[in-house]
Amino acid sequence: MSALRVLFIGGNGIISSASSALAVERGYDLTLLNRGQSSTRPPIEGARHVTGDATDPSSIADAIGGEDFDVVVNFRSFTPEQARADVQLFSGRTAQYVYISSASAYQKPVARLPITESTPLRNPYWQYSRDKIASEDVLTAAYRDSGFPATIVRPSHTYDRTSIPIVGDWTAIDRMRRGKPVVVPGDGTSLWTLTHTRDFAVAFVGLLGNERAVGEAFHITSDEALTWNQITHILASAAGVQAELVHIASDAIARELPDLGPGLVGDKANSVIFDNSKVKSLVPEYTATIPYWKGAREVLEWFDADESRRVVDHELDAAFDRLVERHA
Repeated sequence: MSALRVLFIGGNGIISSASSALAVERGYDLTLLNRGQSSTRPPIEGARHVTGDATDPSSIADAIGGEDFDVVVNFRSFTPEQARADVQLFSGRTAQYVYISSASAYQKPVARLPITESTPLRNPYWQYSRDKIASEDVLTAAYRDSGFPATIVRPSHTYDRTSIPIVGDWTAIDRMRRGKPVVVPGDGTSLWTLTHTRDFAVAFVGLLGNERAVGEAFHITSDEALTWNQITHILASAAGVQAELVHIASDAIARELPDLGPGLVGDKANSVIFDNSKVKSLVPEYTATIPYWKGAREVLEWFDADESRRVVDHELDAAFDRLVERHA
């Protein structure tokens, strides 16, 4: 039996890199389409690399030429226009097209927990989420109208060793280590789910080539739910310090830091707990095995291994000082 021929459009990012490595490990004939190699992650050994702009449909078409694939996955599609272009490009050329959406598309504020795949999609706060919803609509219509073999996957907050989930990223860790207060949205008790990319990969790769996944939507997350207070203290412990937390309303943070506002108010300010039974029904081996206290150690070890990774945003640091002065 010939190996499954798979194309990943984008394949060396936070979400996709572990899935790429696992696909190769399982013997898939994997092609990665990227503009170039990531500077923070090693190249995927055993995959074929082609060069193209994952956000430009004409560049994708030029890069793959006349090739067909058993599975096409687009990790870098963000607008309904891109989704429509992919329907046109890959119709009749693949048995499964997997679209990477986002769990932030689920109804905000959250009306009922746990979140399932039937939870309504609506996010009036974040344009990114609305574009993902509109893209899903394009693909769902294409499946219903012409049988376009779409599968939708909605990751939530997936991380690897290069990513810090709290407000402020490395700047917040640096503040901890300097003994300065760390800003935590709300009262810090809302629940959040962090999923390690290696865990995500097990469920995700298990869906590839699975005929039962066509026409369906799945989220893939850990079953561990932590408060933002717990997440912050876990990171502080991994950083070798104790953190002083200052709780500030998400709206107030958004006014001071408008670039962070949509993702905070439209996503992280809400408690989220996910029911993963649907993906587990198709990928029964899927169990998230990396608790965040282990993942946080990986993160801090990676940053501490190279000083150039520990970049402090001094404007952001000053904004945190202003927030703390006004609200502490």
